[in-house]
Amino acid sequence: MAIRLAVRLTPRGGRDAIDGWARDEKGQFYLKARVAAPPVDGSANAALVLMMAKALKISRRSVRIASGDQTRLKILEIEGVARMDLERILGQP
Repeated sequence: MAIRLAVRLTPRGGRDAIDGWARDEKGQFYLKARVAAPPVDGSANAALVLMMAKALKISRRSVRIASGDQTRLKILEIEGVARMDLERILGQP
């Protein structure tokens, strides 16, 4: 079963980093992330997938963008990691 995770991505963020949790105006939690790659030809999305896979110690194929390819707010589907492990690594919202 895949875990779905909302991520707000900032391309050209200077470095690749996960910047913690935030809430939108509706009270929904999302993970803030930045990548150095520009939003050109999917390079920022690819950098996000790679960064999440490395952080969670899973393969790149286990992380995919389910929606939001062309927007800052993305929904990731992550396979092969338990919710507890995800919260241990990324913190709790």
